[in-house]
Amino acid sequence: MPKKILIANRGEIAVRVIRTAREMGIATVAVYSDLDRNALHVRLADESYALGGETAAQSYLNTEAILDVIRRSGADAVHPGYGFFSENADFAQAITDMGVAFIGPPPAAIVEMGDKVSSRKAALRGGAPIVPGTTEFVHSADEIIEFGKSNGWPLAIKAAFGGGGRGMKVVKDAASVQEAMDSAKRESKAFFGRDEIYVERYLTWPRHVEVQLVGDKHGNVVWVSTRDCSAQRRHQKLIEEAPAPALPDGIEEAMGEAAVKAARAVGYYNAGTVEFIYQDGEFFFLEMNTRLQVEHPVSEVITGIDLVEWQIRVADGEHLPMTQAEVAAARHGHAIEIRINAENPAGGKFLPSPGTIGTLKTPDGFGVRFDGGYESGDTISQYYDNLVGKLIVWGKDRPSAIARTIRALEEMKVDGVHTTIPADLAILRHPDFSAMQHSTKWVEERLDLSGVSSQISASEPPSAGLVEKSTTVEVNGKRFDVRVWVPESAGTTASPRRSTRASAAASSGVATGDVVAPMQGTIVKVLVTVGQEVKAGDAVMVLEAMKMENQLQADKSGTVSAIKVKAGDKVGSGDVLVVIS
Repeated sequence: MPKKILIANRGEIAVRVIRTAREMGIATVAVYSDLDRNALHVRLADESYALGGETAAQSYLNTEAILDVIRRSGADAVHPGYGFFSENADFAQAITDMGVAFIGPPPAAIVEMGDKVSSRKAALRGGAPIVPGTTEFVHSADEIIEFGKSNGWPLAIKAAFGGGGRGMKVVKDAASVQEAMDSAKRESKAFFGRDEIYVERYLTWPRHVEVQLVGDKHGNVVWVSTRDCSAQRRHQKLIEEAPAPALPDGIEEAMGEAAVKAARAVGYYNAGTVEFIYQDGEFFFLEMNTRLQVEHPVSEVITGIDLVEWQIRVADGEHLPMTQAEVAAARHGHAIEIRINAENPAGGKFLPSPGTIGTLKTPDGFGVRFDGGYESGDTISQYYDNLVGKLIVWGKDRPSAIARTIRALEEMKVDGVHTTIPADLAILRHPDFSAMQHSTKWVEERLDLSGVSSQISASEPPSAGLVEKSTTVEVNGKRFDVRVWVPESAGTTASPRRSTRASAAASSGVATGDVVAPMQGTIVKVLVTVGQEVKAGDAVMVLEAMKMENQLQADKSGTVSAIKVKAGDKVGSGDVLVVIS
């Protein structure tokens, strides 16, 4: 059993691993960027080390910096969490070569299953049907156009080394291919450090059903549960359920068996998830995520299995604690997970909403769990994923779980940033969701969010007098906490740069010709030039925030009279970017 685990990640997954390790009597090491100096995972870990930098590429994707911390801290195991290096075979191999345990699958399995193209080949070997698509990387727009002509539109361009909807673009015609391909590659590179892509057919009304499995180093593999993850926006999940409801008899077992066969085909061990799409009584292998998933808690609460504990034990060479029959017997009830994201869902736009959380009050009660990466006063940065936390609710059956989830969401309070909670409630209360009539496209194509609004409430001002505060001291890159009693500051945070004209437009909804940044972010691409004629609704700029690209549009027709930013510039909420006369 390891004595000290380094978590090569941040946010709620780092917190999740730290808590299980502590229960097992294992010391933990956190790593952090300059922006995460006082993040929750840093505060909870036994030791914390600075990586430097702000962006993921400068910090959590800096291989040498993380390997250096492993050596300095004396950690004898590394948990990669999800995202970042969790599906990077080179990183896993580097950890292994150091004589440090990698709490994940073998590098060879990551290579074959972490690459979505080769994983499709492995699935075929294991007997699982795959969605029609390429079994090699695509390198040009011409290849994608040819695939569209042969297989029909729409099609999906996907990150070969990605997941979670990052780097995925749906293309409806040949004219859109080049721009979509470029965007998919940029997003994939920013989030996963790789930009290879492949193409597959985009089904018209599918459900997303996945299988959680765990294998050990002795050849044993069990599937823990299915999960339905069909409530999505931008191909990223909003709500997940376990087990997947309303499947015909035999489908769930067939999926579980297909997942196990695919895992065994590559000698897989540790936790992993095989994703399928289901439509009209048929299921197709989509991809395998060679890591723990964001939605793993719903599988935990219906089985009583701590999947992180299983990961640690399997990495240490132990046999799986339960057989397939024992896992099946342990399943009971229904679980729902709500991803609470810092986004404004008003009008169905789901615009990222980075900022500082004033108050975070989480719900409680029977069958309610909250896995969070932030507390009141913490800041959600534009440079990272916008997941505030996950609400996980158990019920004796699906209707009970839905009712309890609605109650819990109504209790939750988040000030300082917009959240997806209003949209989550709209989904849970909709008859299509209750009747399992929704698909992965339902939120964006059928759900009416025109009346949904998200308001940012002001947090209460601090009280006067002396208060106990924590500050951070770094000595040679290692973090130490110091607690002192100091007079409470009466200072306020400067508001973002915003023109009076832009402020008036935002509050009144009147088109002014000023295209303003709806959030903090980085300009990726300027799509217009001074003097160009544009129409209302035309895209004029691409803004990246929280690893997602967002097209900003002209609010009126006219001539571009000024462009105030260029690609690579960082902007704040409310900054005027383009002026249209």
